[in-house]
Amino acid sequence: MTSLNAVWPLFNLSLATPRLELRPIQDHEIPAAVAAARTGIHEPGRNPFSTPWTELPAEELGPNMARWHWRCRAECTPESWTLLLGIWHNGEFIGCQDVGAKNFATLKTVSTGSWLKQSVQGRGLGKEMRAAVALYAFDWLGAAVAESEAASWNESSLGVSRALGYELNGITRKAWGTQIETVQHVRLTPETFKRPDWTLRVEGHEAAAKFLRVS
Repeated sequence: MTSLNAVWPLFNLSLATPRLELRPIQDHEIPAAVAAARTGIHEPGRNPFSTPWTELPAEELGPNMARWHWRCRAECTPESWTLLLGIWHNGEFIGCQDVGAKNFATLKTVSTGSWLKQSVQGRGLGKEMRAAVALYAFDWLGAAVAESEAASWNESSLGVSRALGYELNGITRKAWGTQIETVQHVRLTPETFKRPDWTLRVEGHEAAAKFLRVS
């Protein structure tokens, strides 16, 4: 019988850092993602996300997260894709790091976003997982640019960006849920990237790259 991983080769992709494992979240792992999110990600009333999904009632959070995972898979094509990578630390699910692109074959540009449950914040794990996808984007996918954004008050996210060598790339004013936020855009290139002193271990890249038609 053909395996699910053979049908959807992205499930074979795995990135490993000294402390973390990053890999696409499968259906049986969605409950762990929901449980981690329910423990809390940010202080009440200070939402760092453009869509205020963490503020949903507990009974709506799970279905909403499941729909998002299924939507990203359903809409994944070589022209527009998002990899939702779960983050495991010592065997525990602690957050999610995404990396995505539109028209990657031409633009060679990726964008990233992430979340970590509050109980593990402040340990440098956010920097480590962002470094992992930057390394993967530049060294394995052949990206020329990695972009991100954060609310202007989100010092933890912007601090990670500065530490990795991102440069400021303009400010916009956006509606985030019912709030108006000043959003700081940042941009990283292989030349400005402050690489970590460890080596990223990658498995399953060849099949994933073929699936996404990344050469």
